[in-house]
Amino acid sequence: MHDDSAGAVADGNVMVSVADLFGFDTALQVSLVDPGDLEVHVPAVEAGYCFDPDVTVAILAGFTHNRRVLLQGAHGTGKSSHLEQIAARLRWPMLRINLDAHITRMDLIGRDAVVIRDGQQVTEFQPGLLPWAAERPVALVFDELDAGRPDVMFVLQRVLEREGRLTLLDQNRVIEPHDRFRLFATANTIGLGDQTGLYHGTQMLNQAQVDRWDIVARLGYLSADAEAAIVRSHVPHAANVEQMVAVADMTRHGFAAGDISTLMSPRTVIAWAQNTAIFGDLAQAFALSFVNKCDVAEHDVVSEYFQRAFGSTPDEQ
Repeated sequence: MHDDSAGAVADGNVMVSVADLFGFDTALQVSLVDPGDLEVHVPAVEAGYCFDPDVTVAILAGFTHNRRVLLQGAHGTGKSSHLEQIAARLRWPMLRINLDAHITRMDLIGRDAVVIRDGQQVTEFQPGLLPWAAERPVALVFDELDAGRPDVMFVLQRVLEREGRLTLLDQNRVIEPHDRFRLFATANTIGLGDQTGLYHGTQMLNQAQVDRWDIVARLGYLSADAEAAIVRSHVPHAANVEQMVAVADMTRHGFAAGDISTLMSPRTVIAWAQNTAIFGDLAQAFALSFVNKCDVAEHDVVSEYFQRAFGSTPDEQ
């Protein structure tokens, strides 16, 4: 981490360069914040994390200039981890909400609940996650935005506007967001529907809401060298990492060409390396980590990818 004493101070926060924190050059400067009693919500720093410069700058603009940032990309590209690791290095508290089908409007806004006061049962309004975060210096992340229920999506319309005030009708109260409240989201699609068949449960987003996101960044898969470095950071003694990454890259090209119906994410490659260490068998770990997820009719194609990278089929290993 950067030596705080070397940075300039703005509004009580230490100003640092992006190069110091994230390892690439840009004129942008950011500040380390004091999380105070929200320290528990600051993500842990993952040493050696590999940041995509363009996406990182877009996310940092969200933190430093209070821009609403939507991060889109395929599964396993590191959308959520990019947000978490940037927040970790800025010391910015973060709250992640996965917008699955069970998240309701009341979960976000709040609801009346029976509580005990002075030995008596009384009904009180219990604020939901959205007002709790909006009143604090918290980066709120909505994961899987394109999987959220329509009624939940409309709750977000108001807070996505520039001033971002949140009206609690049941309380006859308007919440003014904290000046360090930030809003981010991740999505596998861009709100236009899923044309690949990979992301069941996603849906088209209201384009009036998509229009409210100030910055939309797209995160792709890393270079082969960067992906291999990430695998090694998770499995330091892994062998054949370059070949594993090569197989993963072939599955992605094969998927794009329509040869197979699924692909290997970096997360799958890490699982392959970890399973190889557990089972002591590269081919068995490959089957358990990826092959068994594929259609049986595609096993020959996947076996060919393995052969190209390793010089033999999984059966010959």
